Amino acid sequence: MDASDLIAAPRELGTPRLRLESPRPAHAAPFVDSLVRSLPTLRFIGWGQIERDLAWSERFCAGGAAMVEAGECLIFNAFRADDGRYVGRIDLHSFDFEAPRCEVGYVGEITLRGQGLMREAVRAVIEMGFAIGLARIHALSDARNERALAFAGALGMAREGLLRAYERDPQGRVCDMVMFAAYNPALAAWGSGPVPGPAPDPSPGSPPCP
Repeated sequence: MDASDLIAAPRELGTPRLRLESPRPAHAAPFVDSLVRSLPTLRFIGWGQIERDLAWSERFCAGGAAMVEAGECLIFNAFRADDGRYVGRIDLHSFDFEAPRCEVGYVGEITLRGQGLMREAVRAVIEMGFAIGLARIHALSDARNERALAFAGALGMAREGLLRAYERDPQGRVCDMVMFAAYNPALAAWGSGPVPGPAPDPSPGSPPCP
């Protein structure tokens, strides 16, 4: 696997309730509107520490689109299929093509929490990642971010462990991180026991996305 697989990856995904699209100029306004509404809950998100404006959002979306086209990462903005309402942002980044593995990140619209929409969106992106050849997709969450820990568990990811003094949080403090991961059953290593992946989704409700 290499960057060419990301360049060739789908730019749009669909689920029963959602459409997911790679960043484009039309996403800038709904993205920044959601960011402003959600700001009080984004203390663990680096770019969510201060109020942003449309010009910043346009640059942010354009930068994301450029990274996708260069094969550096995959980014999707999710919208409800019925009315086009913005749901959240999901990205696959920090790729190790040799493994092959990457990290997943996600931030959801605060007013749509509890409907299972972000869980549906993130599952779709994880499944797409496995389809293009990834063996592992992991999530790192600040150990204090209980909402994110619950969300990763609801996705069916396996909690692998606690990483002490792993990185600095957006406020500059050294913090502990928790590692979760999902594994591609077709590509994961032999002899390690059952391979957990995204768990069945029995109901529309879910722990809120970070």
